[in-house]
Amino acid sequence: MKPDDRFSRFGLIEWWQQSRLSASRVIVIGAGALGNEVIKGLALLGIGRLVVVDLDRIETSNLSRSVLFRAVDAGQPKAATAARAARDIYPDLLSVGLEADVVHGIGTGLLRWSNLIIGAVDNREARLTINRLCYSVGTPWIDGAIEALSGVARVFEPPEGPCYECSMSELDWKLLAQRHSCSLLNRELTAFGKVPTTPTTSAVIAGIQCQEALKLLHGRPSSLSGGGFVFDGLEHGSYPVRYSRNPECLSHEPLDEIVKTGGRAATTTVREALGWVRSRLDPRANLVFSRELLRALDCPACGRCEPMLRPLHAVREEEARCPGCGARRAPQLFHSVDGSETFLDRSLAEIGVPAWDIVIGRANGRSTGFELDGDRMSVLGPCDDAAPELRESA
Repeated sequence: MKPDDRFSRFGLIEWWQQSRLSASRVIVIGAGALGNEVIKGLALLGIGRLVVVDLDRIETSNLSRSVLFRAVDAGQPKAATAARAARDIYPDLLSVGLEADVVHGIGTGLLRWSNLIIGAVDNREARLTINRLCYSVGTPWIDGAIEALSGVARVFEPPEGPCYECSMSELDWKLLAQRHSCSLLNRELTAFGKVPTTPTTSAVIAGIQCQEALKLLHGRPSSLSGGGFVFDGLEHGSYPVRYSRNPECLSHEPLDEIVKTGGRAATTTVREALGWVRSRLDPRANLVFSRELLRALDCPACGRCEPMLRPLHAVREEEARCPGCGARRAPQLFHSVDGSETFLDRSLAEIGVPAWDIVIGRANGRSTGFELDGDRMSVLGPCDDAAPELRESA
């Protein structure tokens, strides 16, 4: 490394390998106050490829806590704006922003592509989704959470270590349940208020997240793996925590095999995907999805049934009211297909499967994933470039 190289000071660290960072693939989920600081840190470190995922748009209130946003950005997508700002910091960075909700809008194939996921989300539902998808494909992830002057950073490494779900308390599950109505449909999040955050706390927690990311991308052990770092900014106390692995945790279900199909969610029919499963595994095997899908909404009062074919979590509570009589409707849910369905000739996208997802077949005690990798280019955009698989070479 030349003395005047951009990263020459990093090279003074004995174990530093800038080539590993420049070849890395990182996804940051959440581009709010915490995500801004994480993205800034990753760009300064010189990572190679960055995907930013966020559903929201920039508001004026974000400007006091988000280093990457400016007043002229109001109304613009957070993800794309943050990805562009990261390139302003490090022009050689390949980055893309995806305006999507991780709970139902991001395919598992994207998480498999990455070397590392960094979570900067503000709710338990999103964390639980990231956790289960990461453990299904073996991708480590680093969680961060902030509130007022306090926060926590946690590292979860599949397949053996304890995961986020293992760490959830009864209170966590209770608060998660409050996000849904009795029919399991999403309530409007504004009913629960906003979480108070500061840019100072964001900087502390994001700094820890980037520090642990740096270790993992170098193939070094993380001291927080299976645990976390808790920061109390009011009294300036901090301490590590350790979690125990719950052997009955539902997140510990890794796929035994993943097959690339070349298929796309928008053009592959349910029937075709079921055919993949049965031709490779068993003629009686079912097609299984990683998310709960909504087949229809039934009205018990007037008997009206409205087909929906959408991810359950994409349907809001107010949609449960029958447009005919106003009664609350009951959801018809499904997460697998056995071949008897009336929608077999619909595309996977039409029933709620996101682009670049991995659909699953289970037979003889094994789970095989079928990756819709035909969506890769459309999802990754400029980040779709051949790069060393760090998890294979580490």
